[in-house]
Amino acid sequence: MAFTEFRPLDEKYLVEYIKATPALSDKIGNNFDDLKIKEVGDGNLNFVYIVVSPAGSFVIKQAIPYIRCIGESWPMTKERAYFEALTLREHGRLSPENVPEVYHFDRIMSVIGMRYLEPPHIILRKGLVAGIEYPLLAEHISDYMAKTLYHTSLLYHTTTEHKHNVAEFCGNVELCRLTEQVVFSDPYKVSEYNRWTSPYLDRDAEAVREDNILKLEVAELKSKFCERAQALVHGDLHTGSIMVTHESTQVIDPEFAFYGPMGFDIGAFIGNLILAFYAQDGHADQGNDRKTYKEWILRTIKETWSLFYKKFTALWDEHKDGSGEAYLPGIYNNPELHQLVQRKFMQDLFHDTLGFGAAKMIRRIVGVAHVEDFESIPDASKRAQCERLALDLAKMLLKERRKFQSIDEVVSAIQQLQ
Repeated sequence: MAFTEFRPLDEKYLVEYIKATPALSDKIGNNFDDLKIKEVGDGNLNFVYIVVSPAGSFVIKQAIPYIRCIGESWPMTKERAYFEALTLREHGRLSPENVPEVYHFDRIMSVIGMRYLEPPHIILRKGLVAGIEYPLLAEHISDYMAKTLYHTSLLYHTTTEHKHNVAEFCGNVELCRLTEQVVFSDPYKVSEYNRWTSPYLDRDAEAVREDNILKLEVAELKSKFCERAQALVHGDLHTGSIMVTHESTQVIDPEFAFYGPMGFDIGAFIGNLILAFYAQDGHADQGNDRKTYKEWILRTIKETWSLFYKKFTALWDEHKDGSGEAYLPGIYNNPELHQLVQRKFMQDLFHDTLGFGAAKMIRRIVGVAHVEDFESIPDASKRAQCERLALDLAKMLLKERRKFQSIDEVVSAIQQLQ
């Protein structure tokens, strides 16, 4: 059976597809008698199948030409699978411990075959809702971000290499436009897709739409998102794009990847941890007030930035005489200047991180796609209370991000607003 044109996979057709694809059939020892297939796509965009046999396993992910959670009324290019496979391979090369291996990619069918992250791996967001601590999370995610962002930037590459890579990823424009709409536009105007915990947050949603200073700052972040090809960012690095156990942290789903501002990834992760922090009071009960868990989340926020800073600048120091063309050694070789440049770069990146993180928080409360952290709080008035605190913090962070000089100051601000 030849697979020369696109068609959506169902279970029967998937078996035929695996039989015709040695890279996949070999993984299960060509044993089709005891094959177990389960569709698990709970995301907004794709179909995901887990394929397990006694001999081995893998995951099949297929992009379909519309947004799954909305339907065919919102078309979406299936080319996104190409950029996802490309990024999984590139980020996997740079941070192999934290990215699942790709076994197979088929551009015509928009199919990726990759490592199945077997139990006890769960989506980090679900673990945060359940109140589970992950002692290595900050260590692992800072590692992933430092390695992927540094090695795909001009700190490491020549401008020729960089432009070539940027040009390739400009093809992922449709998913970038989706982000532009849902993160930087919709929350700030009346949009059919927006929703919030009504009636409790009606006034809050309106206040976002009427806040001139907020809109001014969001415009600046949007401009950076659209114009600053700083590094190959994952593009959707929230707590739903990370799978974890106590020992393992795996970053998945980089279909929104493009060359953009580094702070967009770091901010997405930290912003979603802050959302998790504010959701905890809605998950507290007699048995567990979640106080120590909230402290763990704040510690993780602090450690994520501190470790990222340390690892990223260490890579920079290590390669400062390499072929990267952002700061030519002939000009920036004196230690004092090197430190000056580095401090300025990291300060700007910190402020970008806070701005993008805040924008991602706002859109999860008054925009189209919400988060399970809040949605799973059954009592709507309790949920709205939690969301309002997060929203107030996010608006303040976005507008006043340049006032913050350290992650400790940010954590203090979070502690004060609860």
